Amino acid sequence: MSDSRRSSGPLLSFTKMHGLGNDFMVVDAISQPFRLRPETIRTLADRHFGIGFDQLLVVEPPGLPDVDFRYRIFNADGSEVEQCGNGARCFARFVRDQRLTNRKVIRVQTAGGVLELKVGKDGWVTVNMGVPELNPAAIPFAADSRQLVYPLEMDGEIFTLSAVSMGNPHGVLVVDNVDAAPVETLGPKLERHPRFPARANIGFLQIIDAGHARLRVFERGSGETLACGSGACAAVVAGQIRGLLGKRVDVELRGGHLVIEWQGEGTAVMMEGPTAHVFEGQLRLPAETSPRRSRRGKDSRQNP
Repeated sequence: MSDSRRSSGPLLSFTKMHGLGNDFMVVDAISQPFRLRPETIRTLADRHFGIGFDQLLVVEPPGLPDVDFRYRIFNADGSEVEQCGNGARCFARFVRDQRLTNRKVIRVQTAGGVLELKVGKDGWVTVNMGVPELNPAAIPFAADSRQLVYPLEMDGEIFTLSAVSMGNPHGVLVVDNVDAAPVETLGPKLERHPRFPARANIGFLQIIDAGHARLRVFERGSGETLACGSGACAAVVAGQIRGLLGKRVDVELRGGHLVIEWQGEGTAVMMEGPTAHVFEGQLRLPAETSPRRSRRGKDSRQNP
């Protein structure tokens, strides 16, 4: 046996999915042992040398008595995060497609709280994203008191944004035109602004009318994605508290549309949108970062 084969571990089964172009590698860690180091996640996320994805989603057994699964999310840079709305929809479809559950309403435990996922027809999923947090200390965001908008200084300029947590921190700026917004340059700077001690997802929101908005999001740890579910929820909350948006909004992202509904403070944000299965496959990881033994018998080819 060659040195490369001696250093290789067993096969890991995975599924590639996306929600409006926000794409994921999804792993069942219930039916097979699973462990990945951050550097391995970064390699797998690479779109030239790996599988390519915005986030890695992991299905684990529940850690609470009243939930069905634990849902873990890792960004393309290997960091673990609290929330991913598009991922939650794909998670719901995945556990049903893999016959891990036959329930149409699924409760999952995340690092940001418990989510309720409802599976509908044609791959559409409705997610109860929970009650948004606007208290600065809980977002977290450095401010003495809660405000509708906050001024942030960056490179000698003042930018005004709203701060919202949907289980993960968001900053939302209102812009005249998302196509001309400086997402690639301003996004990473605001993501790491000192007033966001845990970093943040930065949304650039264009108001069309009270029921229609356009949005681009620079995601913490992943960069700009084609869609961000939690970002769409945060944007609607920010727009509504500023009197710019209504209670039900069609949010147009670069990858497609989400419907976001929020009845106001103290109520949960509901998100509805599609999911898509791309392919299934297996990969062989280095022994030091791979699971001990895979229980699945699928062949090693990727099937479209």
